[in-house]
Amino acid sequence: MAGEPQADCLFCKIVAGDVPATVVRETPTTVAFRDINPQAPTHILVIPRVHYPDAATLSAAEPAIAADVLREAGDVALEEKAESYRIVFNTGSGAGQTVFHAHAHVLGGRGLQWPPG
Repeated sequence: MAGEPQADCLFCKIVAGDVPATVVRETPTTVAFRDINPQAPTHILVIPRVHYPDAATLSAAEPAIAADVLREAGDVALEEKAESYRIVFNTGSGAGQTVFHAHAHVLGGRGLQWPPG
């Protein structure tokens, strides 16, 4: 059920402390940690503590928490001293989402091309 921890969700396990991660920030509603397969010198994931399968579902059900994720993504970029950065939400497997727990990628520390895909 959306909003409830999922036993088979990697990110729910990170939130619960059952799977280790290099956490860089925590708030009452979010956790930010370094991506294990970074695509840029700065590559941090910001996730809500509650489980929703993607950003669209999260923003519809919990707009305040979706805003917290976005705000934390910006704060993480500033803490990492990324002068330019990108915040990416992949929604659906066709967009490259591989973990179906809403999350933002914060990418920076190098030039980023456009279009991204």
